[in-house]
Amino acid sequence: MASGLQRAAERDKLGGATPAEVLARVTVVSAIDELPAGADLVVEAVPEIVDLKLDVLHRIEGTVGPQCVIASNTSSLSIAVLAAALDAPERLVGMHFFNPVPASTLVEIVRTDATAGPVVDRVRGWVELLGKQEVLVNDSPGFATSRLGVCLGLEAIRMLEDGVADAESIDRAMELGYRHPMGPLRSTDLVGLDVRLAIAEHLASTLGERFAPPQLLRDMVARGDLGRKTGRGFHTWS
Repeated sequence: MASGLQRAAERDKLGGATPAEVLARVTVVSAIDELPAGADLVVEAVPEIVDLKLDVLHRIEGTVGPQCVIASNTSSLSIAVLAAALDAPERLVGMHFFNPVPASTLVEIVRTDATAGPVVDRVRGWVELLGKQEVLVNDSPGFATSRLGVCLGLEAIRMLEDGVADAESIDRAMELGYRHPMGPLRSTDLVGLDVRLAIAEHLASTLGERFAPPQLLRDMVARGDLGRKTGRGFHTWS
């Protein structure tokens, strides 16, 4: 967090505050039962493993007060399935922050049939206070962003696998031709190839074979070439 704030300060993105002043407003805890009971919003962002998320969400509900909205940052898992972990499923909403979070203005709000209207309204207000913009979608595998983004990313990987062009050229084509700020392969590197593989496998199991992961993606994950976080993916990251 400190290094990210320092980079933001260098780009004049802290609104005049210093990294130290921002960090002074942050409290770090190491266990769920240390969360403040008076919290108004808790967003879980653990890996895309259903049982793990169910356990974390259940423990959060047992710690915070009834006024607290509980949100999941999942990029593909069903919010309705995750809500089954709660005694009050109406308090759960999807709050999918788009990568890279500091630079992206998008937050995808995902509601289920059980999500209370006031919960959605409160989350919309928080998104606005963050200076971001919301897109409201109904609960469905992959929602809007992951479903479309993964579809494009998987096809780009297949093109690379088939020798259509190199990674740099595929990304440049989308950046120059379609005005994408970042090509699909570079975006996959940023998200993490392991994360994209897990999302693709989930979408393939729920929406069909059109989301089946290419063998190249599986091979790269098996080698540990996971993108920016390991220094190498479809591109090399210093």
